[in-house]
Amino acid sequence: MSHTPKYLGQTSALPASPDEAVLDYVPNPRPGRPYLVRFVAPEFTSLCPVTAQPDFAHLVIDYVPGESIVESKSLKLFLGSFRNHQAFHEDCTVGIGERLVAEMQPLWLRIGGYWYPRGGIPIDVFWQTGVPPEGVWVPDQGVPGYRGRG
Repeated sequence: MSHTPKYLGQTSALPASPDEAVLDYVPNPRPGRPYLVRFVAPEFTSLCPVTAQPDFAHLVIDYVPGESIVESKSLKLFLGSFRNHQAFHEDCTVGIGERLVAEMQPLWLRIGGYWYPRGGIPIDVFWQTGVPPEGVWVPDQGVPGYRGRG
């Protein structure tokens, strides 16, 4: 894992796929002090693997850093690379969490994928690595269940 950001301060094209996306990590500025980092992507998109129609989600990623933190621009480009990626909601949501855990090795991570309905059924997907570290404030993700219009 390199600690020299590839994208920060550079003009950067959207990666063609999640596999081609490079996530940058930098040293945790507060090592040894457990704290929570939250990223929210309210306009995440991917494609249905059956129909190739667009799917939309509100993602919330919470993690407690270990030795490194993910650089936000590289995360934005990684998430954007799903726009032309065909996968089920479950695969996208859990796959994003698993990749961050494998590369960054946080003390704890959870991801909530709040998917907008297609076919009349909203699908929410949640994944986490285990119990959060003692003493870390983990607020509610703040995304209400889908209630339709009105």
